[in-house]
Amino acid sequence: MTKTRELTDADRLDWLRLSLSENVGPITFQQLLGRYGTAAKAIEALPELSQRGGLRRSLKLYAADRAEQDLARGQAFGARCVGLSEPDYPKLLREIPSAPPLIWMIGNAELVHQPSLAIVGARNASAVGLRYTRTIASQLAEVGFVIVSGLARGIDTAAHEATLQTGTMAVVAGGIDHFYPPENEKLQRAIAERGVLICENPPGTTPKSEHFPRRNRIISGAALGTIIIEAATRSGSLITARFANEQGREVFAVPGSPLDPRCEGTNRLIKDGAHMLTSVQDVLEHVQGQTKPAQENLWEPPALKISPASPDLYQRVADLLSPTPVDIDDIIRESGGSAEQVMGVVMDLELSGKLIRQSGGRISLSP
Repeated sequence: MTKTRELTDADRLDWLRLSLSENVGPITFQQLLGRYGTAAKAIEALPELSQRGGLRRSLKLYAADRAEQDLARGQAFGARCVGLSEPDYPKLLREIPSAPPLIWMIGNAELVHQPSLAIVGARNASAVGLRYTRTIASQLAEVGFVIVSGLARGIDTAAHEATLQTGTMAVVAGGIDHFYPPENEKLQRAIAERGVLICENPPGTTPKSEHFPRRNRIISGAALGTIIIEAATRSGSLITARFANEQGREVFAVPGSPLDPRCEGTNRLIKDGAHMLTSVQDVLEHVQGQTKPAQENLWEPPALKISPASPDLYQRVADLLSPTPVDIDDIIRESGGSAEQVMGVVMDLELSGKLIRQSGGRISLSP
């Protein structure tokens, strides 16, 4: 049986520094490890790579003393910083392309390896929606599922409260020591004691708007499927559903009244192919066979072969990019460069801040 690898203290510090350095996203983090072997060597290479991509100033590297303070602050709060390669990292989450290199965790680590389902929905939920959330969450817990949600007001809160005794996982957008929303501080503390609390941002982080979509990909990535209960047409819950689809996970939606704006999003999901959920059996039919605890597996950074690229290729790739997301395969085909050359150019341009990676493996020009 394959085994995961524990990080040394030095590794953990370097991983944290690399993951929090300027323009280093989760996918690029893994590619850098695959290219250079260690986070320490990747950090050394970052300034040159970013300048090759066109950055005119020094890339902002995350300072070692600041990373040490983050680790100490997390430890003081009772949290651990768990790396992608380590046994306590959620195995389902490890499978997604944009898995966080490190997560901060407090609580019962055994829960992250049990079969899980996510439940998310409206913050301004109706009484009917809240009641159904508690019912379906409790019933799913009774048949062995850990319930994952985002600790937001409304549906998320109801899902956590209903499964606090049986097993719940909360994914927060800010630091693990930051209570948001403020009225859920008591619930957040209870989950840390009886369930499990995780996040990807370092301690002390105040949640910002851009943190919530990133949190949503973790919610869907840590679960076999995502259940949406009440969601307007422009809802963060629909972002979670999109991530679940892109991650190859099941999406379930609870139908609602066409007269209620909070149900427009869920009804649209069903029209677009999501599974309609009216009972626990609707879920079991689609996740049957996936409910055994995940087996121990070995994580290795993807082997990344990079070939030198000419200045002309850098320019061709940059010219092919636009604010509209595009598949990297399309850039490779249209640029005339090899896959190894273009992948290197893409990495350098990202580190220079000229492009960003979108969900679904696409890239676009930075705004």
